[in-house]
Amino acid sequence: MLLRGKSHPGRTGSAPVVSRPLTVRVARWSATHPWRAIAVWLVFVALCLVTGSIAGTNSATSADYRVGEAGRAEAIAAEGRLTRAPTERVLIESPSGPVDAVAADRAVHDLTRRMLALPEVDRVEPPVRSENGEIVMVSIVMKGEELAAKRHLGPLIEQTAAVQAANPGLRVTETGRPSMSRGLDAQRADDLLRSEMITFPVTLAVLLLVFGSVLAAGVPLLLAVSSIAASMGLAAVASHALPDAGVGNNVILLIGMAVGVDYSLFYLKREREERARAGGRVSPAAAVELAAATSGRAIVVSGLAVIVSTACLYLAADVIFSSLATGTVIAVLVAMVSSLTVLPAVLAKAGDRVERRRARRAVHPASGRRDGGRVWGAVLRPATRHPVATLLAATVAMLALALPAVTLKLNVPGTDTFSRTIPAVRTWDRLTTAFPHVQTTHLVAVRADPARSGEVVTALADLARRVEAGRRSADPVPEPKTSSDRRISTLELAVPFPAGSPEARLSLQRLRSEYLPATVGRVAGAEAAVGGDVARDVDYVAHQNEKLPWVIGFLLVATFVMTVAAFGSVVIAFLGVILNLLSAAAAFGLLVVVFQHTWAEGLLGFTSTGFIGSRVPLFLFVILFGLSMDYQVFAVSRIRESALRGAPTRAAVVEGIGGSAGVITSAAVVMVSVFASFMFLSLVEMKQMGFGLAVAVLLDAFVVRTMILPSIMTLLGEASWWPSRTMRRRRAAPDPADVLPVGAAD
Repeated sequence: MLLRGKSHPGRTGSAPVVSRPLTVRVARWSATHPWRAIAVWLVFVALCLVTGSIAGTNSATSADYRVGEAGRAEAIAAEGRLTRAPTERVLIESPSGPVDAVAADRAVHDLTRRMLALPEVDRVEPPVRSENGEIVMVSIVMKGEELAAKRHLGPLIEQTAAVQAANPGLRVTETGRPSMSRGLDAQRADDLLRSEMITFPVTLAVLLLVFGSVLAAGVPLLLAVSSIAASMGLAAVASHALPDAGVGNNVILLIGMAVGVDYSLFYLKREREERARAGGRVSPAAAVELAAATSGRAIVVSGLAVIVSTACLYLAADVIFSSLATGTVIAVLVAMVSSLTVLPAVLAKAGDRVERRRARRAVHPASGRRDGGRVWGAVLRPATRHPVATLLAATVAMLALALPAVTLKLNVPGTDTFSRTIPAVRTWDRLTTAFPHVQTTHLVAVRADPARSGEVVTALADLARRVEAGRRSADPVPEPKTSSDRRISTLELAVPFPAGSPEARLSLQRLRSEYLPATVGRVAGAEAAVGGDVARDVDYVAHQNEKLPWVIGFLLVATFVMTVAAFGSVVIAFLGVILNLLSAAAAFGLLVVVFQHTWAEGLLGFTSTGFIGSRVPLFLFVILFGLSMDYQVFAVSRIRESALRGAPTRAAVVEGIGGSAGVITSAAVVMVSVFASFMFLSLVEMKQMGFGLAVAVLLDAFVVRTMILPSIMTLLGEASWWPSRTMRRRRAAPDPADVLPVGAAD
């Protein structure tokens, strides 16, 4: 949009252009030098990919995940080089009944010999037979860090397969946290490919319906794909500053495709409107420049809103949220840059050809809108003619959807949420059934003066006896370990329950509140902490709950400030925050209804755990606030254009939302298809994220922006723009030829 006193490019008889916004200048250069702009973009994408490939991805280590008391325990153990070693378990079974002792011993001997010959293996523990005699377990302790062990599993898996081949009468399988993690990574890669196979055709079909041209539909898709490729390369480089937790590429695909197509869609639709409004009197480059002055500026505002909103995740001080934030910020930034730089070149080059293919579909030369505008006028009629009734009905419906959110239950997903299509997970199920004590452990770590090492070991031994006596277990009492410098001592206690179970949490509570103070707590100067599988999950949720108010508070303030800066209206900013909260609450309510119960298991292919993944709500909340700003910016900016031309508020609402509803609807359908594709992935957390994002976008686009927002603005009238001085001045003396840019200074 152009400032007063500046000419519209391609129109005669207007004042000369004094200066143009950066988005317009970039678009003009790109449109007048199309091949050069396209070449620069392709070189940029190639450089990102090559640089990312050379740099490689820096994956998060165990130290990056440490939080709370559990993190302190792991840090103390690491200081004494007493961390839990990565361990793989090989099960030797008979296809039916108890395993033959002679055959099992022969397989154990063969397995032990093979594993000890591998440089990745530290030691092989003696075999253990289950109580029913049906399974023999052999534990292989690997060298190095637990998280890194999955990268060195290949030789172990090969030797396990060799033992199986040499003993066809037995079933020899391998499992463990490293092999399950490796299986999850492979499944993620398969899921990513499946998501692409769903997303790309659906997105192309939607764009074909919108534009009726393969060329016009292909432009947003190709730009989104190239932006995703560049983002993945940049994310690999960024991981050396902010380690990747293994979710970066997933979120880049999820967000990159959604916003990449949307930004191109907004720009392309506005360019075609400007071309149609001019009735062929402007060149392709001038039409692109006009689009840059309107949608280009809005893309910057909405893109920055998503980036600022997502950056709030860094306040969570968590490696997974930081990884999610980094992937999202990079994907949105690259998509925004591609829409403002290379897209104008492509549009200018292909503009005439696209229009010839679209000649059969008439566009009103004055308004730039097809006859579909009348359809949206009818859709908006209840909100503009009966705003009170429409507002009440829509708000009550959204609140009803949000109501189940009060029963939201959070937990850290464990092995019970892993897909049973992974062989290592199925073997783990048999392992934990036959040997419950290997399910999870508590880690007690103590740092003390070396002179008190004897006292610490005695106290830890006493603690172990009390725990085993309270459990009435027949298992041998575990022995403490001490570092070579005698400063650090640790004790591992088996927990015969799943990490997320109430029994496991109760055992942690008793260990921290009763057993530890009564034993190690009496050693003068000793620093003790309890970690392990159960404590890690409990402390993670507590850490997240502690950071949550800061993240949400900063998010609300940042969203409010950015909206005020964009539109100069405190009222619009306040409405944006409230409506975004309403959309998020409704999405959370539906998330609870679907995933905390069992009725949708067959429909979406999951097994309900009775809770929502602890990371899901915060990620959804932050991303939804950012994405909702897309619709907020594009809808309100069109209303503002009409209002600045002097239209009454009710007419401005109809014209603005009617003019943007088609493109917003198309963008919403693309976003929903991208997000919905994640509901077909294997990991329950990813299903929950995809579902939450999809329903929130649907509700935001089809309820909030077409019913609630226009109803409120119709009721508020001129007060909607308070305290914008620009709006008051321009409403007092409207100039139909002038429109201010989104975000112009008031």
